[in-house]
Amino acid sequence: MPTQWGALFPLEILVAGLSVYGFFKAKKADTAQQEKITKSDLDWSNTVYFAGFVASIVMFFFVQAFKIPSASMRYTLVEGDHLFVNKAAYGFRIPFTNIRFGQFQDIKVGDVIVLKFPAKSREQRNCGPETQYGRDFVKRVVALPGDTVQIKNGRLWVNGEQMAEQPYEVYENIPRIESEIAQGEEEMYQALWEEHILDNYLGGELRDSFGPVVVPENSYFVMGDNRDNSCDSRFWGPVPRENIKGKAWFVHWPLNKIHVIK
Repeated sequence: MPTQWGALFPLEILVAGLSVYGFFKAKKADTAQQEKITKSDLDWSNTVYFAGFVASIVMFFFVQAFKIPSASMRYTLVEGDHLFVNKAAYGFRIPFTNIRFGQFQDIKVGDVIVLKFPAKSREQRNCGPETQYGRDFVKRVVALPGDTVQIKNGRLWVNGEQMAEQPYEVYENIPRIESEIAQGEEEMYQALWEEHILDNYLGGELRDSFGPVVVPENSYFVMGDNRDNSCDSRFWGPVPRENIKGKAWFVHWPLNKIHVIK
């Protein structure tokens, strides 16, 4: 089932359990007791139904449950972590549209976000033979619209300056690939990247040597914290604003790892 509804599954079990319990209890009772039991069960059912309805509204507009499927955000988030995503942080989305309103905060460098994979079609392939179309990913925003991004020797540069390494970044001690854009091919490089197909031509070398590119208007550059093991904007291009579903909020499972995500 979709993750945003998976958190409501315990409510479904509770309703079913109450119904079965009420049925067998009423079956053994006399008429007066059956009426009393029925009224009590209806009151419980209404309460649970209302709670489920409110929870559904909250899940649809405000919060999404998400499970970390890979190591790309290690060690900020590791495989199996369950987290809640604040869907309202960057504005409420009108269902089935890209229209937002009531934005509480701007998307900033350093934000950990959940996004819908930026694919233009089901045929698009990045970082391997399987399509990622329609899947949700969690990554960190590293550059904003208009920023110039480059990767040199595996390290991030933005607007001509190397970014200071942050505590959440993870790198491996591995040989690096060095490459540069051929003179006169800058526009083609940018176009292929914006079309989400640059890695079809350059493949794994983009991990260490990338760009420079300019992040388009209303788009963002994202990377995984596990920099050498992340399929991200280096490979599958810029993330349009409408693909961003919300801000990663806090880990709620396992219980011994509950914390606000930073």
